[in-house]
Amino acid sequence: MSLSKLDEKLNIQHEELFQVKNWMSPNPYFIQPGKTLRDASDMMVQFRLDWLPVVDEGELLLNLITSRKLLHFFAQGNGGEEQISSIPKASLATVSPEDSILDVLSLPYNQLPVMDKSGKLVGILTARDILDGVSKYMYKLNQQHSSAALGAILETAYEGIAVVDENGILQEFNEAYSRFTGIRREDAIGRHVTEVIDNTHLHETVKTGFAERGVLQNIQGQDMVVHRIPIWKNGRIAGAIGMLIFEGVTEVYKIYEKLQESQTKKDDSLTKKKEKDSRITLDQIIGTSEGIMAVKRLARKAARTSATVLITGESGTGKEMFAKSIHHLSPFSTGPFISVNCGAIPEHLFESELFGYEEGAFTGARKGGKPGKFELAKNGTIFLDEIGDMPVVMQTKLLRVLQEKEAERVGGVKKIQINARVIAATNRNLKQMIEKGDFREDLYYRLNIIQLHIPPLRERKKDIPVLLIHYLREICERYQVPAKIFQSDAVDAFIQYSWNGNIREMVNTIEQLVTLTDGRVIDYHHLPEMLKSKEDFQQKINQGLLEEAKSIGNKRESELILEALNKAGGNKSKAADFLGIHRTTLYQKLRKHGIV
Repeated sequence: MSLSKLDEKLNIQHEELFQVKNWMSPNPYFIQPGKTLRDASDMMVQFRLDWLPVVDEGELLLNLITSRKLLHFFAQGNGGEEQISSIPKASLATVSPEDSILDVLSLPYNQLPVMDKSGKLVGILTARDILDGVSKYMYKLNQQHSSAALGAILETAYEGIAVVDENGILQEFNEAYSRFTGIRREDAIGRHVTEVIDNTHLHETVKTGFAERGVLQNIQGQDMVVHRIPIWKNGRIAGAIGMLIFEGVTEVYKIYEKLQESQTKKDDSLTKKKEKDSRITLDQIIGTSEGIMAVKRLARKAARTSATVLITGESGTGKEMFAKSIHHLSPFSTGPFISVNCGAIPEHLFESELFGYEEGAFTGARKGGKPGKFELAKNGTIFLDEIGDMPVVMQTKLLRVLQEKEAERVGGVKKIQINARVIAATNRNLKQMIEKGDFREDLYYRLNIIQLHIPPLRERKKDIPVLLIHYLREICERYQVPAKIFQSDAVDAFIQYSWNGNIREMVNTIEQLVTLTDGRVIDYHHLPEMLKSKEDFQQKINQGLLEEAKSIGNKRESELILEALNKAGGNKSKAADFLGIHRTTLYQKLRKHGIV
């Protein structure tokens, strides 16, 4: 029975969530047939691609180059100067954005081009994308107790799938996994998963409740990519599903090493580092909650235009990551991404920082002058962070530049053309500032063509476990310590906490726990008191109260700052975190209130 017919039999509706368009990688890189194979290999190395579509001028798909196919071509002695057309055309299977991921689950392809109704390439759906979607679908089926559908998926899936109960005992072991391990299904079921699968962590998934996607696991001497998904029933963990992707990564690593040899040395290392730092994609922004997914969808739409974007949200919510994602997907992606923290620039240096200066413009001016941030962002994106901290006089000059698309360096007379995408961000209420005369209304409307509001972490608690496992792994790797895990009671505490410092505060807390906790397991008693306390200090002192205090008067704002400093033991960085503001902003407020 096909999955489509099974869905009809079980009367399960394919919601929009399970359509290809929600799991594909949109706006993929592509190359045109007039380019050479060396151009293709350079591009695949630079952007870490496993596949590269070949399209014509109308973006209609002609071929699909894979890293393996390219490596095979080079292994035959080809030098790379041959045109793209030298690679034989692949037999291409395509899908549409409205197709269900369940309908493509069993297709024997590692990547599927996604074509719209006009035949234009709009995305790529990879095996990992499909597994991410299927894992979500399996979770919903499990919640609905649809065991018949779950069984059908287990045996239809191209990948190996294993299911354990809350004790780590194998309950399901599909034929694909059996063929790979050489262990018969009937011999595997009923045994502890560690006795059957090499280096498995599936039994730990039922303890932590963490979903892990795309992690490496050495099985039968091969590095493999696996997913581990917990199964929840009635609010508790009842088991876990392990999904094995048969594509080993060892060969892929060899391909990249081979392609790296063909990379020219003309690229400047600093430029490459800046390019890598700016190439944040929406897929790297972690979270599947409704709020964050809505922001991602709007960000994709915003990226297609050149309109200015205003990103709002509390401190620590990831505004710069969204700005970089928009840049990455936009027509300006080949240009630089220049970030400016408006809260960290002294008022008298604002104009020269943004627009540059000529030689001799003022005492100490650099010989030959200096380009401003807008010049440096030519054909790229300029990100004006903390725009609410920009002095009013500079707001006027910025407005003129945005309107006229040109600027003058300080001390100069020559007009410089401005061609940069402008993205601004703030954690302040600009409308309230407009009412008080602290922010220009006309500049607000010039910046606020498209607005993205990023929800605070306390409004997307569903994402906390996923964020927790991601940053736990990242921090353990950074400090080169053995991988650690959180017990479920510690995870619950993370979920219940308000996180008024948002993701920045949570990452800081994880970093403390990784460095201070002995042993591999982090449980409730290891947590800092703020996560255990019923009276959440940060619910009392946060950015929202600071904004409210401003409307009441300077005295109340001063009291809140002193209270935060006292709680932080005089540590200004910690006090800024408590208040949910940038450290530079805190220093400005300290000077404002005469607090030493």
